[in-house]
Amino acid sequence: MDTYQIDINCDLGEGLNNEGELMPYISSCSIACGGHAGSKRTIKKVIDLALKHHVKIGAHPSFPDKANFGRIRLEMPLNQLQQSIEEQIQLVIRLCEEKNTTLHHIKPHGALYNLAAIDSFHAEIVINAVKNVAPQAFLYVPYNSILQHLAEKAGIKIKIEAFADRNYNTDLTLVSRKSENAVITDKEKLVRHLLKMTLEKKVKTINGVEVRMEAETFCFHGDNPKAIELLKYASKELQKKGIKIV
Repeated sequence: MDTYQIDINCDLGEGLNNEGELMPYISSCSIACGGHAGSKRTIKKVIDLALKHHVKIGAHPSFPDKANFGRIRLEMPLNQLQQSIEEQIQLVIRLCEEKNTTLHHIKPHGALYNLAAIDSFHAEIVINAVKNVAPQAFLYVPYNSILQHLAEKAGIKIKIEAFADRNYNTDLTLVSRKSENAVITDKEKLVRHLLKMTLEKKVKTINGVEVRMEAETFCFHGDNPKAIELLKYASKELQKKGIKIV
């Protein structure tokens, strides 16, 4: 009997063309929608694959900065940033409607995600964008973040997210990608990390301290070179523990 159910999500449409291999092992996807990567063609392709594999569809908006893959903060007027986020989400919504399906969630990408977690101004921009163009969608948020608290206050539906393939600092921010140990690529270490978050509601941070962590959805980055290997192994190990991916 299944003892636990979790959502495994993956960021897709980011140029690696590996979506077909990843889809069988995930239950939701967040599609790059033109900010850091992606185009109408790639979005349509991922939507088609998601429908084929019964995977929930999300939009993955970011700072409009393909040159830096959305991973650095852009200094731009906040109203222009909100407009860009709304346009990115609307593009995915329109392409979903063409396929007679709906948008399940929104998950900010990269620097936008990290900023919205700790900065109320960027959190409010994300929340306002969701309210304006996709009020029925879930917003994926980090645990105990400013984005979580403000979204709850605004009446936005949320799902709390943790990262299966990233290491954490003790304040529950992600270890910077500038550090060698930011990304987890060892499959056994990743499963230990994931099971601790899933079953114990804790994360072992980069300095060895265990911190409370709750999550409903767990992210594997599609641009991780070992993403497929990690997902296959994690899927098998989760099943052994009676954890179902839904």
